[in-house]
Amino acid sequence: MASTAHHQVLIIGGGTAGISVAARLRRAGIRDIAIVEPATTHYYQPLWTLVGGGRAPVKESVRPEHSVVPKGVTWIRERVEDIDPEGTVTTDRGSTIGYDRLVVCPGIQLDWDGVPGLEGGIHTPRVSSVYRPDLASKTWELIRAMRSGTAVFTMPAGPIKCGGAPQKIAYLAADFWREQGVLRDIRIVLVLPTPTMFGVPVFAAELERVVARYGIEVRHNSELIEVDADGRRVTIADRAARTEESIGFDLLHAVPPQSAPDWLKATPLADPANPAGYVEIDKHTLRHVSHPHVFALGDAGSSPNSKTGAAIRKQAPVVARNIVAGLKGATGLPASYDGYSSCPIVTSRRTMLLAEFDYEGTPRPSFPVVDTTRERRDMWYLKRYGLPYLYWNLMLRGRV
Repeated sequence: MASTAHHQVLIIGGGTAGISVAARLRRAGIRDIAIVEPATTHYYQPLWTLVGGGRAPVKESVRPEHSVVPKGVTWIRERVEDIDPEGTVTTDRGSTIGYDRLVVCPGIQLDWDGVPGLEGGIHTPRVSSVYRPDLASKTWELIRAMRSGTAVFTMPAGPIKCGGAPQKIAYLAADFWREQGVLRDIRIVLVLPTPTMFGVPVFAAELERVVARYGIEVRHNSELIEVDADGRRVTIADRAARTEESIGFDLLHAVPPQSAPDWLKATPLADPANPAGYVEIDKHTLRHVSHPHVFALGDAGSSPNSKTGAAIRKQAPVVARNIVAGLKGATGLPASYDGYSSCPIVTSRRTMLLAEFDYEGTPRPSFPVVDTTRERRDMWYLKRYGLPYLYWNLMLRGRV
């Protein structure tokens, strides 16, 4: 039955961003907070790459949603279908929910149908992806079983969540095949839409050394444009050379194009200049450019940072502080986000490159006394054990 409610702060999305902001608002003394989230399961998605590489069990990435919703926060188990930026949202159950402040963070949409043949291809035996938990486990089975042939790993153009994942799974696979003594019998093709391995030169140089070590063929400025799963062939377009290449494969790891959820694209909050439909926000304050009571962060926001959990860790306190200031009557916004993001790029089954940087592409190391411009064994332990602990026990509780 349709219902009407009103909350001081309404948060759309109970993922990393929504839970982190809710926890910080509660710690700041805000009492009337609601989260609209239909899912009953919460995932720590950065672990899925390690699942796909056989370095972590998928069960470690899963917890019940109710266990992460902060105490005192109302959980509305419905799905948002529309937003009126003047003060209400509507859900799939016909509910109308009013708000004083709105936080939009429903996550990102995986557009499997964005590449012809991909949506059907992921259900076939040789195609997979670490961008879904069930497929992450399938990815490891494919990697573990492969002893010869061609493995193709692709990354789409445009912003995606965890932009390092398409490379990470390739390196984990290559290192496993090296350990098994079969790497020389496997051709690895890595398809990247970018002209370099990474947008920050110092990290790009290190990744060049990594691909050289494994003998990986890199196709720069290129995209996957078609999958023939039955024929086990892909078509790759080189956007710079304006050429196409057909490659046969025995294993395909594909990352789908991504965008804001379709329902969000249709709202007045979407950036009209971007067909991906992300919420049009000021990249520093994270407030909507036209609707001052609306904020967005995480994967669905238009800020030009890498879409990672580390970025959310820095965005959540900015959104919380600015909302609290507004609710207390302040005329300005006290907090600003500098574009910090982190891409923990696993380069082998035991090493990691921790790439940290801001909007300007300037390295922003969290450990100044440690050289994080090179792959390191200690950074592997941070990725495998330290970051999950930080996520579940500190970040989701609004403590870091």
